[in-house]
Amino acid sequence: MRIAVVNNFFPPRPGGSSHLSDHLARRYSQAGHEVLVLTAGYKDAPDDETVDGVRIVRVPAWTLPKTRFAANFDIGFTMSPGVRRQVFRLLDDFAPDVVHQHGQFFDLTWLSGWWARKRGVPTLLSIHTRLESPLSRFNSFVYATADRLLVRPLMRLHRPRLVVMDRLMNDYIKARYTGAHRDTVAIPVGIDPTTMDGGTRSVVRDQLGLGDRPMVVSIGHVIPQRSRIALARALPTILAAVPDLAVVVVGGLYHDEFLHIADELGVRSSIITVGAQPQSSIPDYLAAADVEVHELEGEGFGTASLEALAVGTPVVARVETENFIGLHLVDGVHIFQTPPISSSDPKAEPAALAATLISVLSDPEAARARVSDNARELVAGHFTIEAVAARHLEVLAEMAGERPTVS
Repeated sequence: MRIAVVNNFFPPRPGGSSHLSDHLARRYSQAGHEVLVLTAGYKDAPDDETVDGVRIVRVPAWTLPKTRFAANFDIGFTMSPGVRRQVFRLLDDFAPDVVHQHGQFFDLTWLSGWWARKRGVPTLLSIHTRLESPLSRFNSFVYATADRLLVRPLMRLHRPRLVVMDRLMNDYIKARYTGAHRDTVAIPVGIDPTTMDGGTRSVVRDQLGLGDRPMVVSIGHVIPQRSRIALARALPTILAAVPDLAVVVVGGLYHDEFLHIADELGVRSSIITVGAQPQSSIPDYLAAADVEVHELEGEGFGTASLEALAVGTPVVARVETENFIGLHLVDGVHIFQTPPISSSDPKAEPAALAATLISVLSDPEAARARVSDNARELVAGHFTIEAVAARHLEVLAEMAGERPTVS
């Protein structure tokens, strides 16, 4: 097959969807398929390069101004004069049998969907982010309106098959996109566990001057869906029991309310922010940590959490047992779950979060021994990029075989 992979986010830009689309593209190529990646330009990354048999073309892009409405996220958009012609020409020259898109609200998804509609080429769309705001009803209303008036109509043009990664996304798709897509297929997010191997505990601790202090690592961009606010509110109680604790936040600071809360509570000095880091450095952060925690909004369980499980780092999270379709995350077996504020508010309850973290930090080695092997087995059995890529290829092959004849 000839497979076009389309995502505005792609390495060297960090992020979960960026790394997943990269891993999938490489596995498609390794399986003997021709692969073209279309993505947005990013910093000084080459405009056109071939890596591991995958041709990567970066379309000139501009960055959305950082605002609280956009979660201060550096989103690269490609809409500009000539881009449609460039994208159509690249796709016409490559002539893909199927297009695998990532991100429903990106302009490259819309452009490639437009091209696919005109050429009769099937599209598979992986939706990584729900357009919702846990912190602002107004923003949520605007996002829902954008979904209804912009995303859904554009999706209807090419009626993609949608990849459903978890139950929350399944509910979201039913609420927002019914009638705009062909059907759905359940495929969980995938990771390459080998990329997390080889971390050295002393590297990050020496860099940050932490020595043997207890350490919580919190990996992932700080956005409203991963705000760390519950962690900041839990810190005074945690520090009363573990006074020399260091909380190391690894990721871009696109939403810094948790730091203002930490200032107000007098615990800011225990938080170290290191910004976005290359994926190659994450194994050292995981090896240095006694526990990883960042999934606290009840918004699912993403790649960073799975990568921590893959190397046996204990994970504390506010996540439902049946987050993944057909799989179970068991408290005290795979992860340490922390309860929600209420049945109607899925965010982590700060006092309960403090108790959970204190329990783990009181004997980190026992906590690791309790969940480590089980967590590794869970990832190896269901979330490796090999297994996920194989499932994607089954679906893509089926779709390419069903490609309609275009006059």
